[in-house]
Amino acid sequence: MRKQVFNPYLPLDEYIPDGEPHVFGDRVYIYGSHDQEGGYTFCMRDYVVYSAPVNDLSDWRYEGVSYRADQDPDYPNPRFMYAPDVVRGNDGRYYLFYCLGGDYGYGGYSGSIKVAVSDVPQGPFEYHGTIRNKDGSVMMRYICFDPAVINDNGTIRVYYGTQYSYEEDLGQDDPSVLERECSMFGRTEEEILSYPDSINGPVMLTLEDDMLTVKDEPKHIIPYKVKGTSFEAHPFFEGSSIRIFNGKYYFIYSSWQNHELCYATSGYPDRDFVFGGTIVSNGDVGYNGRPEEKRLNMTGTTHGSVEYINGRYYVFFHRQTHKSDYSRQALAEQITLEKDGSIKQVEITSCGLNGGPLKGRGDYPAIICCNLTNGYVPHGCNTVYGASFPNITNKGDDRFIAEIDDDTLIGYKYFSFEGLKRVCVEYRFENDENRVVFEGPVRIDERSEEDNRRVSSRVIEAGDEDILSVSFAEDEKAAGSTKLDKEYEWSKAYIDVNVKDGIYPLYLRYNGPSKIQIRTVFFE
Repeated sequence: MRKQVFNPYLPLDEYIPDGEPHVFGDRVYIYGSHDQEGGYTFCMRDYVVYSAPVNDLSDWRYEGVSYRADQDPDYPNPRFMYAPDVVRGNDGRYYLFYCLGGDYGYGGYSGSIKVAVSDVPQGPFEYHGTIRNKDGSVMMRYICFDPAVINDNGTIRVYYGTQYSYEEDLGQDDPSVLERECSMFGRTEEEILSYPDSINGPVMLTLEDDMLTVKDEPKHIIPYKVKGTSFEAHPFFEGSSIRIFNGKYYFIYSSWQNHELCYATSGYPDRDFVFGGTIVSNGDVGYNGRPEEKRLNMTGTTHGSVEYINGRYYVFFHRQTHKSDYSRQALAEQITLEKDGSIKQVEITSCGLNGGPLKGRGDYPAIICCNLTNGYVPHGCNTVYGASFPNITNKGDDRFIAEIDDDTLIGYKYFSFEGLKRVCVEYRFENDENRVVFEGPVRIDERSEEDNRRVSSRVIEAGDEDILSVSFAEDEKAAGSTKLDKEYEWSKAYIDVNVKDGIYPLYLRYNGPSKIQIRTVFFE
């Protein structure tokens, strides 16, 4: 019997961001980076693979460690493996493409693109080599970062790159721009100035059948200078991914907004791409016109792709937990490819790959919430926040929502309710004994300093009582509420409700002067 699946769709102690889904045979495989739960930087763990039958996306199977960082000859300098991709070569074997980086990404822009190989899609993979030029030298054109790869009817195409706007904003001849780019990219002034367009931006090259030797030299697929183009409002930043649907190339990428997956389309693999739109934002920013200041979750880095699985299209991406960019969990949503090839932005839900709403009975982990905000949740750019705000976290094997303070909204979409009489919440008040203390270095990137000040300076003017309420629409009047007893061990609160049978979101809202934690939600 098919079981239910929710977001995040992998085990709740698993953190696989940058998901690249691929169907090989009758299974879909997820390749991605591998974060440490509560880690202090990106991609601290070795690659692992999960897979599921194409006809049952609830049945994810752990395939084991697919590739270790210490298999790379450059390990441990740098020592972390960033967002990978996998393709089946013309020889029938499977090739893993990746780049290395250090703490907080340092060194990630100055290395080359590495390749590993396996006879089976789940691995284990063995080191194969580094992409090289025809003369045997290491290929270092443009910025070798976030490689994506596709076997296009026998042609192996690799897409990669990153993009910063310094040159377009200030001019390439500005000394401060050159100084910053030399430091960031590990290149000389002469090399950076040698590019007729820019060292920045998404590029594509093709490979020989050995999967290592450059066949056609890399070139921009989108102009670096985006002002006045269809990409102006959503420029490329990183996270290249490539797909072909219905004879059209879809270039999927993380934009400079840094919380959304966007797409562009073309009839060609290497030119004439036109911006299509946003597929998903991990804060639902842009969905139904929602502005950034009203984001429904902490936002931050995103990276993922779209795959056609058993007659349906899905987008795979990730969310932030632990008040950082370094503990990212895999999410997925079904999307629609319209008749004209366009993709409308999809909202984040708790039901994800379930194929419909979750059953409105029994119990669910509280951390499958798809919305979590007190109106002050920040955007994370390579950051671990020390400021307090509602977040998904853990203490050992205990996983829960912590630092829930006044006017926190916790949303779940969607449930099918039948005969619902009351909602039960397992909660406890937060104190010095049960609160989560991050043991790594708290890091505030310069891009997050303003948000850190905003969150840290929040003034709470709450009432005297601690009230937890339930509603079935984001802005709807409470359908029921209860006053919480001041318990510091896990306890249950019951909220009577009267709601017609049907499919609804569920919203919990806490109001009060204290901080609480929530571990489980029950329906009776």
